[in-house]
Amino acid sequence: MTMSMTTSPNPQSRKIFKILCPIERKDGTTFWLRVGTAFPNRDQSINLYLDVLPANQKLQLRELDEEDLRERDSASSKRRGGMRAIASPTDGAANNDLPF
Repeated sequence: MTMSMTTSPNPQSRKIFKILCPIERKDGTTFWLRVGTAFPNRDQSINLYLDVLPANQKLQLRELDEEDLRERDSASSKRRGGMRAIASPTDGAANNDLPF
């Protein structure tokens, strides 16, 4: 089968992973800090995108669950809504307030 005949995976069904770091608290409990995101490639390898490098050098990779996706979509829609209001003002005079 040639590359042109293969079908690419549906972007909606593509797995997304979160990268977590365990932080030990003084009271003995563990807090999990999200330190990055990971995406699988077509060849089954995984690209890791770290926002920070944990000092304890411990990482865990977990697939995003439904709750993570809801939080992400909620935060994304809030950001887009704010940007949309700035990018397309309803009042023509508002364009004069822009410094560029």
